[in-house]
Amino acid sequence: MEKPDVIFRPWVLADKPDLIKHANNKKIFDNMRDMFPHPYTSEAADQFLSKVAGFEPQQVFAIEVNSEAVGSVGIFPQEDIERINAELGYWVAEEYWGNGIATKAAKFIIEYGFKTFPVSRIFAIPFPNNIASQKVLQNSDMLLEATIPNSLIKNNVIMDKQIYAIRRDIRPKF
Repeated sequence: MEKPDVIFRPWVLADKPDLIKHANNKKIFDNMRDMFPHPYTSEAADQFLSKVAGFEPQQVFAIEVNSEAVGSVGIFPQEDIERINAELGYWVAEEYWGNGIATKAAKFIIEYGFKTFPVSRIFAIPFPNNIASQKVLQNSDMLLEATIPNSLIKNNVIMDKQIYAIRRDIRPKF
């Protein structure tokens, strides 16, 4: 199967139906922070689109395939004593899993994050049972920095926190 063309662009209000369609998936929710709602309602989409429109500079991008928003990727600079760090996050619609889209998205946001924000480290925290996401991060040249036992809870399951990261001074050029 041919790899789909992928575009990263700002979210727009017209993406609302695509957002609801693709984000309203329990499998996606199961691999996201609890702030990602399930079910993913019209109101949740409105809140998300309003929030991401307010970021300056842009922090969250729609992942577009065949003129449809099929996922999201973002970079989230931290604050206070952790202000030299930014967290990477993404999700891709289930029907597009296994096509390299998440890896393209991670590489895009890493490059964008280092160009746009004064951070020295970009990190991600995949759940330990999400092997596909761990591979995305590894394929984006992120390294497993630490595993902190029994420090996360999702769906009433306590699990280890895995921290992947890439540093500005030792990163490859994509």
